[in-house]
Amino acid sequence: MSTVSAERLAAVFVEVADTLVDEFDLLDFLHTLADRAGSLVDAAAVGLLLADERGRLEYMAGSDEQVRLVELFQLQNDEGPCLEAFRGGHPVINVDLEAAAERWPLFAPRATAAGFRSVHAFPLRLRSDVIGVMNVFGDTRGGDFDETDVPIMQALSDVATIGLLQERAIRRGEVLTEQLQGALNSRIVIEQAKGAIAQVHEISVDEAFVRIRAYARSHNRRLTDVAHQIVDDLFSLPGLGRRS
Repeated sequence: MSTVSAERLAAVFVEVADTLVDEFDLLDFLHTLADRAGSLVDAAAVGLLLADERGRLEYMAGSDEQVRLVELFQLQNDEGPCLEAFRGGHPVINVDLEAAAERWPLFAPRATAAGFRSVHAFPLRLRSDVIGVMNVFGDTRGGDFDETDVPIMQALSDVATIGLLQERAIRRGEVLTEQLQGALNSRIVIEQAKGAIAQVHEISVDEAFVRIRAYARSHNRRLTDVAHQIVDDLFSLPGLGRRS
């Protein structure tokens, strides 16, 4: 990890912990967590997966389209670092993907083909309760986390977990798994909106998401509501034709 000031770390932790706000947006929160975690360790990509009401991991957010595809491949083939971290409740650290074919014969080659060289997985946990996993991918070979990186990243994951749990318990009073299932359904709509914007404006899906998210924030609207509007009437939001 590159040197990070105490002020920067404090700001990130406060931002991740601050879920008790009006109109809390779970998906936007998860994308913010992915962005901040990646910036702290100069990661190539970060992906976040949460457990649904049946205890099965589902992809929820990531820093780019490439990591989404790799995470979905991981889930479909039931092997990889996020599954190990989720089931064991312990982080998976400094795995050299080029040397991990025996450990993950399907996942490791797919991840290296996507340009990733190392991976780390941190459970989103509170005591023995694990509600998801944060995967951190690097574009250099394993060993790039030192003894100070691991506790910081696990602490960030733990704070995010506490934030999610307290938002459910205090603000909403809902069952966490119901909220996560609702977010999963919303993610499908967001993927549809990304694809629609990307096709119409001939841009990448990553750029399409940047524009959708920026539009939602600049107009003080929920990410899901904007995505629904795009799917229902693609040309009702002309401002999405350019980066905000």
